[in-house]
Amino acid sequence: MNRFSSDRRRMGTVSMALGLLVLSACVQQAPPDLVQSVEALDRQLVAAHSAEFAPEDYRRFIQHWVALRERLRSDDDVVGWPWEDNPFETDLQALHDEGSRVLALASDKQNAERRGAVAHVARLERRLRRFTSRVDQIGSRVALGEKRVETELLVKQARSFMEQGRFVHSNRAARQADERMTSQAAQLNSELGRYADKAQVNHWRAMVRRTVDWSRQHQAAALVVVKAKKRLTLYRNGQAVASYPVRLGFNGVQEKRYEDDGATPEGDYRVIRVKDRGQTEFYRALLLDYPNADDQRRFQSARKTGMIPARARIGGNIEIHGEANRQLSQTLGCVMLGNRQMDALFREVETGTPVTIVGAVDVDNTVAVVLAQLDQGDDDADADGADPDDTQTPVDETDVEQS
Repeated sequence: MNRFSSDRRRMGTVSMALGLLVLSACVQQAPPDLVQSVEALDRQLVAAHSAEFAPEDYRRFIQHWVALRERLRSDDDVVGWPWEDNPFETDLQALHDEGSRVLALASDKQNAERRGAVAHVARLERRLRRFTSRVDQIGSRVALGEKRVETELLVKQARSFMEQGRFVHSNRAARQADERMTSQAAQLNSELGRYADKAQVNHWRAMVRRTVDWSRQHQAAALVVVKAKKRLTLYRNGQAVASYPVRLGFNGVQEKRYEDDGATPEGDYRVIRVKDRGQTEFYRALLLDYPNADDQRRFQSARKTGMIPARARIGGNIEIHGEANRQLSQTLGCVMLGNRQMDALFREVETGTPVTIVGAVDVDNTVAVVLAQLDQGDDDADADGADPDDTQTPVDETDVEQS
């Protein structure tokens, strides 16, 4: 009886030990605060645009996070021993550390993109101001048409994206705007490169010299218009006796090709009619014999080669006139003076007076200088330390050797 009782006591002790051991085991769960911390970190990664700034690292983090959440849902009844590490806690901590590294990487790249975008937009806006000022300086804004507007919109877009924190998009728009300005500079160099062509400038100088010589030989008045200088010079007896600033057509520095292109023609002309007040809507006017034979020949050649629209007309009614109708003057290719200067000129000119209109008389003319500046990078312009308003070529009298 005593032996039986002793066995029962031993069995009870073993059972109690086993029970205590079972009770000491527990269902292992993920620490709620660590889960919340990883979830908060995930939101921070989204806010930091990690998919944009650290795409591969963020993709791996998301894969690990998705897999761990699946385990959290499917392994709710996992039992572990007190002396064993909680695998959920270990994996969550590792995931938190991984996410923290991704966040730091994305933040560093975002800050670098931010600094780059801020600098890029600032440089771009500075380039656009200089570009616009220089294009306006040579009266070629119209020649660029919608391209100019598109570039300005891209610059505004770059700033808007930057302010929204969308730095990659900002830099992309800025690069596109840069490319547009470079393309437009190339276009203007193609269309106006003759102003920097020494042979062409020498040809223009020779035209002016012939007109000045005619004035000397005939002891008469002659007019010379230099488009790059926007200047009209009155010669009498071969000597420059007066010089006036002028305005050209809205596309004046271009070579005139057809009606309504806004360009002011180049060539040797004559005054064929003197219009006093009441005979013109432009105060007073001197009507030129445009188009002459040379203009007709150039027009026909350009139409045959497809350089101008097939239905284009050569036009006419080119005048040197006053400014009574300033708005309308900008739709033509005429040469406009102030009314006081027109009065002075009117007293010196008569029907038959020769008028020579050229692009430039020196290779360092305003148009050539501006074209060279358009080709410069922004860093070159900064190195010069020059603002576009400070680079105006001074207006002076026509510089042509007297023979």
